[in-house]
Amino acid sequence: MSLPRDSFQDLVQEALGLIPAGFQPYLENVEVLVEDWPDPALLEEMEVPVGESLYGVFLGHPLTEGGTLPGELPGRIHIFRGPLQEDFPDPEDLRREVAITVVHELAHHFGIGEERLEELGWG
Repeated sequence: MSLPRDSFQDLVQEALGLIPAGFQPYLENVEVLVEDWPDPALLEEMEVPVGESLYGVFLGHPLTEGGTLPGELPGRIHIFRGPLQEDFPDPEDLRREVAITVVHELAHHFGIGEERLEELGWG
């Protein structure tokens, strides 16, 4: 399934709408970007094995570490459209996985690590 960028962006916005209102103020300094594919240098830096997909990444300082520091760019969440669409061709599977990816990366912004995300079912 290959959605146009605007339609994919709508799925990301829908996922952001799942975040409870009480958490919204903590998202003001986080930018959510949709990109087609992750940069190969990012994959290498993150040590993503060849053949594995990266659906999203949070870049920045988590709130538990003080969040964005003076003079720094705000935290950024990159959602990668290509790998998600390639691995989830069914529209409902894609919608679900976009939501999981957005929540997963936002959790990193809040300082929640991979192990805890696995425990919570968001790994």
